[in-house]
Amino acid sequence: MGYGTYLALIPPELLAGKQLVETPMRHERQRAEAAVNLAVQGQAVAVVSSGDAGIYGMAGLLLETLERRGLTETIPWEVIPGIPALAAAAARLGAPLTHDFAVISLSDLLTPADTIRRRLQAAAEGDFVTVLYNPCSTRRTTLLPEALALLAAHRPSDTPVGFVRNAFRDQETIWIQPLAQATTEGVDMRTIVIVGSSTTRRIGRAMFTPRGYYPPDNV
Repeated sequence: MGYGTYLALIPPELLAGKQLVETPMRHERQRAEAAVNLAVQGQAVAVVSSGDAGIYGMAGLLLETLERRGLTETIPWEVIPGIPALAAAAARLGAPLTHDFAVISLSDLLTPADTIRRRLQAAAEGDFVTVLYNPCSTRRTTLLPEALALLAAHRPSDTPVGFVRNAFRDQETIWIQPLAQATTEGVDMRTIVIVGSSTTRRIGRAMFTPRGYYPPDNV
């Protein structure tokens, strides 16, 4: 069971002999309820997310659905870990997450935009490498420019910003821009944006955030 785009990523041999239940985007609650209903009927159900199901995925909603229906101790459940999009993107960019970092979704469907702005401000003031999920959609285009401008007020102008679209998938694209010149061109919901901290730098085609093993003057 899952969103069609995610189900399409599963190798066909893993789907042989199984019933597929596809639900549209933004029907997550209906998907969770349907999955629990099937489990109550004795079916073995796998709810598919992209990346890791516990990071902006379906695991939390499913657990909450079980809780609301008093089934957390009745229906056996398990969360299978995956490769988070932030880890896949970081690997493509080099090593931007080797020190403290913050992860913020720019989607305001479930989180008020003002709350997102407060979290961005805190990450900027804390000098965290900042990972941005859900940076732009066809409807939502303003929060990413706001985020980049806010972070730019607390970072050197040449701080690298990494963009990874479709990490480890078909039509993968990767690019890095200086923060002062970073734009939203080419960015969509399948893109992860990683904004470096004040110590993040370029090493050739890679982004790198030092952990502190060498003094800064030994670069």
